[in-house]
Amino acid sequence: MFGLPLWLVVAVGAVALFGAFQVYYWVGRRLGEALYRSRMGRRIGRERIERVENVVRRWGALAVYGCFWVPGLRHTLPWVAGALRVNYRWYVVASALGCLTWVPVASFGLYSLLWAWLSLAARSPALAAAVVAVAALVVALLVRRRRRSRNGDAPAAPEAVRSCRDA
Repeated sequence: MFGLPLWLVVAVGAVALFGAFQVYYWVGRRLGEALYRSRMGRRIGRERIERVENVVRRWGALAVYGCFWVPGLRHTLPWVAGALRVNYRWYVVASALGCLTWVPVASFGLYSLLWAWLSLAARSPALAAAVVAVAALVVALLVRRRRRSRNGDAPAAPEAVRSCRDA
């Protein structure tokens, strides 16, 4: 990428993500309770923020490390950790470890997928196009499903599942 070695691009990405995590923490710490009333807080929703708060209260800095591996939490949990005033020393350690482990795995994984697809495209352009079409269909179905569940059109969860999830 840009004529730079991949390891350097990954290192820069890890440092950039670490910096973003520090900004997220301090903005969350500054906003505190106002996080709920902020534009972002209203968009995320109080109920979702409260669920993230419960994760942070239960797991502390370990939740910060874990959020790297859960899409959606990666850029939400740090704000909440700041608002809840998670010990900053532990937050820095957890976010540094997260950046040092998640960025290389994600980068090399995506890099490997890209090169595998390019190799497939070189051998069989039609098959490569079919793979892209199937991937696009899967993404479209997931987006549709998520929009339906947000609008309340999804079938209700059985009572046993609902009570476990809310506990």
